[in-house]
Amino acid sequence: MMASSALIEEAARVFCEDALTDYRAARDKAAGRLGLSLRDARAEVADIQAAVIRYQQLFGGRAYIERLAHLRQTAVKAMNLLADFEPRLVGAVISGAITESHRVQLHAFADKPETLDLLLEDRRIPFEVGERHYRYGDGREIDVAVLSFGDGEMGVDVAVFSERDVRRAPLSSVDQAPMKRLTLSEVEKLAAQDV
Repeated sequence: MMASSALIEEAARVFCEDALTDYRAARDKAAGRLGLSLRDARAEVADIQAAVIRYQQLFGGRAYIERLAHLRQTAVKAMNLLADFEPRLVGAVISGAITESHRVQLHAFADKPETLDLLLEDRRIPFEVGERHYRYGDGREIDVAVLSFGDGEMGVDVAVFSERDVRRAPLSSVDQAPMKRLTLSEVEKLAAQDV
């Protein structure tokens, strides 16, 4: 148990200090620093995420608080822009387990992903198109288009799902449960809270 606790705390420190976004990479790097084999490096991602939040609250200081607030405000702005596509906020900006490398992660819904392309082009917002892989609880796996754009120093990634997926969230890599998705009104409340 002690090794697991030490591994979780070290993984959180590595995650924050190295500005990572991948808990497993932080866990593996922490295991190496503690002299553990990867086979023995057992730590739940959800435990590392909780330790990241504690670490940032203790050591992140004003920079962490301001970045989290700015990310949440950026999410509200981006969601207003994408209002016709029923956007939902997902990921670390909800929990607060962020580093300097985190971007706003949104899910939007359109049966033709290019309609979002057209919106961004009409607004003269430069963007890049990529793809991301998602898994569902029923075993289904899909690749969806991801539009990435910047809002000042904050980046936004919008995964474009079909309209029928608005009520079917893919699995979270943190706890393997359906992803928590917040609506615009819920994000506005989150952004109004003190960090």
